[in-house]
Amino acid sequence: MNTVISSPHSLFSNSVTRMMLLVVAGLIPGYIAYVYFFGWGVIINSALCVLTAFLCEAGVLRLRQRPLWPYLTDGSALVTALLLALALPPILPWWLAVLATMFAMLLAKHLYGGLGYNPFNPAMVGYAILLIAFPKYMTAWLPARGEHLSLSLLDNLRYNLFGTLPLDMHFDALTQATPLDKLHIQLSLGKTVGETVADFHQFSGLYGVGWDWVSIAFLVGGLFLIYKRVISWQIPVAMLGSLAIIATIAWLVDANTYPNPLFHIFGGASMLGAFFIATDPVSASTTPRGRLIYGAGVGIITYVIRAWGGYPDGVAFGVLLMNLAAPTIDQYTQPRVFGHDQAKRP
Repeated sequence: MNTVISSPHSLFSNSVTRMMLLVVAGLIPGYIAYVYFFGWGVIINSALCVLTAFLCEAGVLRLRQRPLWPYLTDGSALVTALLLALALPPILPWWLAVLATMFAMLLAKHLYGGLGYNPFNPAMVGYAILLIAFPKYMTAWLPARGEHLSLSLLDNLRYNLFGTLPLDMHFDALTQATPLDKLHIQLSLGKTVGETVADFHQFSGLYGVGWDWVSIAFLVGGLFLIYKRVISWQIPVAMLGSLAIIATIAWLVDANTYPNPLFHIFGGASMLGAFFIATDPVSASTTPRGRLIYGAGVGIITYVIRAWGGYPDGVAFGVLLMNLAAPTIDQYTQPRVFGHDQAKRP
């Protein structure tokens, strides 16, 4: 005799695996744009991060005497590895990609008990550790497609694995700073935003090469996640909205020192962070009002670090700092329970 499960009946399962696979699907437009504009290094980093993530996951599960099958196939390790790979420069020694993934999986995830218990976003922990410890490698990016020199798959793979480039190429001549890093450096040298834009044409708001299109692709993927109800709208809207508001105010006050808000919205990791990183269901705020406060905090911290901090981009630090505040935010933004009076009792 078959047992009939009571209503509600749903055609689709809201399992962790399904959600993680939808996140991977949402990453596809941005991933394709990354590969198109910045070459094969994105794929190489992805392969290294995914392989390391699964090996770390399997090793820890064995040590904890947990079964491999339900945990190893839930998709969480895959999503962490892909997000980390997208944050890393495409020309990076292999051992740095492996080291960052090990920090993400072992230190940020399993040290706290695994999926569902980690207070920090694992991918951002791995990225932040590398940025602090190895800033030279983490701020050197290949130019976008069509700019100067480019690497073939074999050349990129040879550098990532063995640290060697073709005889006619030099590392410093091949790589360049990101638009955010370039602006940060030029402003520190006394140049204005206008002069920097003239010297480096990727600083042209929506008309830049590569970075803007990657951000637009992540925006498309993020809207897909909202449509599929994998993430809620509050965190992306609050993060991008607060970033746009504070950038607009600074730009109106001094346009020679602070770039227009479109540069911040479509530059760096803003879109990737807003839709795919800050919305992590474990480490982010979970209440409706809390998500707005949490997202706004990430946006404000991101801008403060970009404008006055020592690093060109602040998305990772904004997310990690607001991860710390998420439990407190949730505690004080609990929605009113229907039928309960919230008035103070005598």
